[in-house]
Amino acid sequence: MFGLMQDRPLLVSSLIEYAASIHGDTEVVSRLADGIHRSSWRTIHTRAKQLAKALLALGVKPGDRVATLAWNSHRHLELYYAVSGIGAVLHTVNPRLFPEQLTYIINHAEDSLLLLDAMFLPLVSKLRPHLSTVKQFVLLADEAATTPAREQLPGLLSYETLVAGQDAEFVWPVFDENTAASLCYTSGTTGNPKGVLYSHRSTLLHALASCMKDILALSSRECVLLIVPMFHANGWGVPYSAAMAGAKLVFPGAALDGASVCELLRGEGCTLSMGVPTVWLGMLAHLEKHPEARPTQLRRGLIGGSAAARSLIARLESELSMEVIHLWGMTEMSPVGTGALRPRRWEAMTSDQQLDLKVKQGRVMWGVEMKIVDDNGRELPHDGKAFGLVKVRGPWIAKSYFKAEGGTIIDEDGFFSTGDVATIDSEGFMQITDRAKDVIKSGGEWISSIDLENAALAHPAVQEAAVIGIAHPTWQERPLLLAQLKPGLTATRDELMEVLTQKVAKWWLPDEILFVSELPHTATGKLNKLKLRELYRDHKLPT
Repeated sequence: MFGLMQDRPLLVSSLIEYAASIHGDTEVVSRLADGIHRSSWRTIHTRAKQLAKALLALGVKPGDRVATLAWNSHRHLELYYAVSGIGAVLHTVNPRLFPEQLTYIINHAEDSLLLLDAMFLPLVSKLRPHLSTVKQFVLLADEAATTPAREQLPGLLSYETLVAGQDAEFVWPVFDENTAASLCYTSGTTGNPKGVLYSHRSTLLHALASCMKDILALSSRECVLLIVPMFHANGWGVPYSAAMAGAKLVFPGAALDGASVCELLRGEGCTLSMGVPTVWLGMLAHLEKHPEARPTQLRRGLIGGSAAARSLIARLESELSMEVIHLWGMTEMSPVGTGALRPRRWEAMTSDQQLDLKVKQGRVMWGVEMKIVDDNGRELPHDGKAFGLVKVRGPWIAKSYFKAEGGTIIDEDGFFSTGDVATIDSEGFMQITDRAKDVIKSGGEWISSIDLENAALAHPAVQEAAVIGIAHPTWQERPLLLAQLKPGLTATRDELMEVLTQKVAKWWLPDEILFVSELPHTATGKLNKLKLRELYRDHKLPT
């Protein structure tokens, strides 16, 4: 047959090769415990090849899982490419999880090697007797820092010594693009965390689609502060898409407080940043006291992980003079699935209409098919009113969990059930109304906990709000609102109820409002509704 294209495998190593070749001088900046470290895509590439040889010398074989317990840094980025580049599997472990969960995840993945930041030494020394498959531990530091650390973890190797012990004369191997490249575990499922195994092919296709204008809109002219941890769904894929685009990449390390984030944004001239709502709230809190720290070149802020309130989006755009863009996805989706950028009719819309779209999670990116269905699996109309369970399918969406945990997770048509409940309007804009497990079923009707939370955040004194369903003898469930106030500010139940009355239907109003000093969060920064339901399981609503 004539006219067919060349068949070259889509491999992660091609990304770092391209970034080094075309954008070699572009900076990769890391905040480390001892200060700012400056590297470049060319240097990252060179060191990744040295590291690849070191890993092979340690006995790492294709298919072996290599674990990291690390914050965002140039070293972690080198691991992204060195491990996958030799056909092994990079397993980014979330250090915020409980020790029991970490032990389960590392053993379940059968990690053979574990690389860690120094701050996790006490944690790993406690875990070590319970890790059945890890043969070697490596500290992401030089020999001077590693020597005293061996008192806590005997036999510990130095990352920098390993890299320095190899030259960069290395050619990345070529193999099947469907080979596993990385592994992330999700806590969004019931029972033990489940692993999602990404292939080289899925990783590159996701990176390619993510760079599109209506998603991350990455280019070589951008400077990206990656606040999203690289252990959270591979940092939303940015370590790959930034290489594909040749963007400057800035890593904040463990310092994610408002002051530290603002300092990096301003000092490095960042044009784009991304994080969960709590990070952006921390920035705003810092800028209230230190307006001189406002980043001057920040043009876009991407928010994901959990829905951003209308009030938060409005504040960020007015106080930081930037565009706020919602993203949505999940670990099982590599993770990005939608982006809420401007439609063609944007300029003809009022500011309120524009904000109406910004609070939505956006339209699906190329490569993702999406539908909403009712409890019986019937597909619902895209009219912006009907809301149902979101199902997706595509080339970077999981078809099973690692080791087939949980059994079959896709339906007969290949769709994966996300667990989110949403509406989709006639233009394709999707808006999450709840997680299926969080939606409140009252008298046969659904109440969106997210909508109630966002309504509560319209009160200027409310820092964060959570709504859960409480058992009710007549209505099955009724909403309980838990509100955390901003430091130094006050609010009453009646004041908050007045705000809610203006924004939601009367029968949605919470039966009770409790003011709390803090709200629990998951390891990825989301409100921990499961813990709240446990804490208030026996709570009696007023009658």
